Amino acid sequence: MRPGPRNLITDVPGLKVGNAHDHRLKSGTTVLSSDRPFTASVHVMGGAPGTRETDLLAPDKTNTEVHALVLSGGSAYGLDACSGVMEALRTEGRGLRLGSALIPLVPGAIIFDLLNGGAKDWAENPYRALGKAAFANLGEEFAIGTAGAGTGALTAMVKGGLGSASFVLDNGITVGALVAANPMGAVTTPGDRHFWAAPFEVDGEFGGMGPDPTTGLGRSLDSRKFAAMMAANGGQPLRETRANTTIAIVATDAALTKAQCQRMATAAHDGIGRACVPAHAPGDGDLVFALTTGARQMQTPERDLTEIGHAAALCLSRAIARAAFAATPAEGDILPCWSQLAR
Repeated sequence: MRPGPRNLITDVPGLKVGNAHDHRLKSGTTVLSSDRPFTASVHVMGGAPGTRETDLLAPDKTNTEVHALVLSGGSAYGLDACSGVMEALRTEGRGLRLGSALIPLVPGAIIFDLLNGGAKDWAENPYRALGKAAFANLGEEFAIGTAGAGTGALTAMVKGGLGSASFVLDNGITVGALVAANPMGAVTTPGDRHFWAAPFEVDGEFGGMGPDPTTGLGRSLDSRKFAAMMAANGGQPLRETRANTTIAIVATDAALTKAQCQRMATAAHDGIGRACVPAHAPGDGDLVFALTTGARQMQTPERDLTEIGHAAALCLSRAIARAAFAATPAEGDILPCWSQLAR
């Protein structure tokens, strides 16, 4: 397998991604859509998720048509970005038709970025407008790092961000990942130089530092994020353990059923576990959506699905590291960027 031409989830033909963000707010929204509805499912492994319309993605639920997926900052406020996307889809005449009714179906998930140093003094929830703006920016090219839903994301030790990566399999199937990386855990090993995802890096896509050569890793739970949030809270205790989450979308053009999409999402969670240490904690809302455009038939379904899930996990690990690698410093940041520390 090899990365697609963009090394983005939009290497899956037909998919488009749009970002919108407010750097004063230190938050934003990312939307994924396509010209035609797609089949999608979801798997949640974190203990503190924030979601909208995810129940309809279960394999036993009747609906098989989704029109967009939303990743957003803003914690529960950010779920309103889905409403903005719904309005934009309805304006274009897109949605599920039931008689004379038109209902765009837009599942979404959020990260917690309310204590990241940004201005949260809004009089009106800004996320509906951010959702509309992100939808208006849909395209095959989009920014990663400090952009969209990753604008205010933080890992344990460095700024997080929005990341993406892709693979084209030897059988021609394309797999891609899109992630807003805001985990409780670290994406770098102690010392900040090496990424946990380094063994899966392709062509120096996140710095080419290679794996950490030391052993006995993973026993430290140091967190600059925790210390910075405590300082911002006047040194008073806070429920920091819920101030996290990694949310992702994995996608393919292989013709999967809804149940097979859920299996792809389940397998892709390995990518979070390989790139964030620790992962899937009680205070993380770790979630993976999985979708298919259905454009390419599988020749050996069970074998192909295994390879698709494996590729999705690899893409997701790489996307998480690329998110932190591409993050850029901004006024008021409470954490440094990887680029400011790694030498």
